[in-house]
Amino acid sequence: MQINTLKLSGQKKKRKTVGRGGKKGTYSGRGNKGQKARSGGNVDPLFEGGRSTLIDHMKKKRGFTSLKPKKVVVKYSALSKKFEAGAKITIDELVKNDFLSAGDVRRGVKVLGPKSDDKKFSFEEKILLSKSIAGEQKTKSSE
Repeated sequence: MQINTLKLSGQKKKRKTVGRGGKKGTYSGRGNKGQKARSGGNVDPLFEGGRSTLIDHMKKKRGFTSLKPKKVVVKYSALSKKFEAGAKITIDELVKNDFLSAGDVRRGVKVLGPKSDDKKFSFEEKILLSKSIAGEQKTKSSE
């Protein structure tokens, strides 16, 4: 056995620390008095010394936000300007032609009448129709 081949076993022995942050010193980094100097003393991390917090300063949102947002409204007259008669109108087509944004797809779409001209369209099942248009669609499908 030689000195250069010896290895330390485990960790070094811990030293008693006194002063800032020590465990067994008089104040051990806690200061003299106050809530945080006591054993078990803890302050809520959101507490800002009695002043109003950032959350309190922010503007309150007024009104009510429904969990079921309203459908995006598309006018039938606007569709008749962009699409040819007999066209199959889907949500993807409406997004391509800038009638609604990609984020609005989640809300759903409703087409409102009255029907302005004789153009007839076939709509995807997901698209809701107003009574004036839906009545004409049913008569068209029954013919």
